[in-house]
Amino acid sequence: MTENPTLSIGAGDLRAAFWPASGLLGVSLSRGDEELLRRIDDLETAKRKGSTAGIPLLYPWANRLATLQYRAAGRDVVLDPASPSLHFDDKGLPMHGVPWGQLSWKVVDAKPNTLLARLDWDRMELLALFPFPHHVEIAGDIAPNALTLKTRIFADAGSLVPVSFGFHPYFGIPHLPRAQWRLQFPAMRKLELDPRGIPTGVTENVGPFDSPLGDQSFDDSFALLGDSASFSLSGGGHSINITFLEGFTHAQIFSPKGKDFIALEPMTAPTNALASGNSLRIVVPGEQFQASFRIAVDYAEKQ
Repeated sequence: MTENPTLSIGAGDLRAAFWPASGLLGVSLSRGDEELLRRIDDLETAKRKGSTAGIPLLYPWANRLATLQYRAAGRDVVLDPASPSLHFDDKGLPMHGVPWGQLSWKVVDAKPNTLLARLDWDRMELLALFPFPHHVEIAGDIAPNALTLKTRIFADAGSLVPVSFGFHPYFGIPHLPRAQWRLQFPAMRKLELDPRGIPTGVTENVGPFDSPLGDQSFDDSFALLGDSASFSLSGGGHSINITFLEGFTHAQIFSPKGKDFIALEPMTAPTNALASGNSLRIVVPGEQFQASFRIAVDYAEKQ
């Protein structure tokens, strides 16, 4: 793949692969010959359409904004609906920031089991959407049973930087029908959403949850009750555990009925935080923000 050179890291029989030139997209997480990621069968089409796939970073905002205007960190921003650097949902709302295929990361360091990549937010087309110059680094570290991704925002260009990014990893249990996957997540506060998927401000306490997926569907937003949280998908002797280690305060769970994937999404802010200001954190000049999560794989139950 000359357009999308792949950077791979591994430890034991666990391997992860990324496309630095295309959003640092996670294009594979496999143990031996068993792939744990979903929606990676046609990545070139996903890139062309701006669709999420594999493990994408949603930057500079996760999920959707309610309007084409927002005010954050003292700046008023009006988004151009004709911008090629925007992707829209089926209701016409700007979705997931800049499509991953348009963000080229520079590999700063790569070793057999670690990587460090950098994105400079300084191009005019990027600043038109998010006028807060800064740079971002993602460090990947893999052990025989886990992949950890750490993201750091550096407010190193004299500007305040709002924080509202997230990740959208798609998972599936190999060789097992979706109905037999077991989902576990902790007690959280569920955010009521309007018909557009925008939080209304109403919340309710839910969970903990521990049940087979069956024919249940999810497209739900949550606020964590603590500084970290763990989610688990298991079945057929496999267990995929996603732990929000630091910096992530919200989660989205997305698993439409009839689809053989589930997305367990770490988010640094709720949907529409750039516009609403709700739970929106700001990095001041000279400071940095850090968030990390771990994907652990356990085959201990396998018969």
